[in-house]
Amino acid sequence: MKILAASTSSSNCSVSLLENDKLIKELNICNEKTHSEKFMPLIDELLKLTNTSLSEVGLIAVDNGPGSFTGIRIGIATIKAISEFKDIPIVSCSSLEGLAYNVKGFDYICSLIDARNNQVYAGIFDKNYAQVSDYFADDVNNLIPIFKNYSNIAYVGDGAYLVNASSNFDKTIYSSNIGICGYKKYLKGLITDADNLSVMYLRKSQAERLKYYNS
Repeated sequence: MKILAASTSSSNCSVSLLENDKLIKELNICNEKTHSEKFMPLIDELLKLTNTSLSEVGLIAVDNGPGSFTGIRIGIATIKAISEFKDIPIVSCSSLEGLAYNVKGFDYICSLIDARNNQVYAGIFDKNYAQVSDYFADDVNNLIPIFKNYSNIAYVGDGAYLVNASSNFDKTIYSSNIGICGYKKYLKGLITDADNLSVMYLRKSQAERLKYYNS
C-alpha cells in the first residue's frame, strides 16, 4: 500500500511517499513562511518524481500538531481536500511522535517542542515509540521532575536544550517518520476521514491568548 505522508507543524515542510513502512521518496523545504505556497506544489513534485498518481495512494498520514498554528492549519486543510477528492483514509500522528523516531538506543524518548518563554510541548515514548505519558504544554521546570522518573531517557526536539543542552539528535520533524507511525496505526485500525480529522493544539494560539488577557 502506498502512503502519502506530510508534516507542516514546524519550519520544515515535508512530504513523503512510502510503500507500507518503507520510504520511497522524501522532499523537505525548511522555511515556515512559505508553507502556504510550497506545500501543494511539493506534493505534486513528489508524485511526479515517483511516477505516482493520487489514485494509487491508499492512505494519508499527517502530522496534526502540536507546533506552528499556521503550518498545522495549512497542512490539515490541504490533506482534508485531497482525502475528500480521492476518498483516501487518513491517519494522524503528532509531531511529538514523529520526533521520537529520530532516536534509537534508549529505553525512553522525551520529545520537546519549544513553545517560547520557557514553555514546551512534550511527550514521552518507549523504545518502540509507544506513548507512555500524557502530552504536556507547560513550563519546562514543571515537567523536569516528571521526566526524571524515566531512566535511560533521551531528549529530542528544538526544546531539548531547555532540559539537556548536550542533546545532539536531529531536531527536524520528518514526514517519513509520520508515515511509519501512520502505518503502525493503520494496522491497528486507527484511521479517520476528512470530516473527523482533528488538530492537536494543546494550547490556544498567541492571538487567542492575547485576546483573553486584554479582555
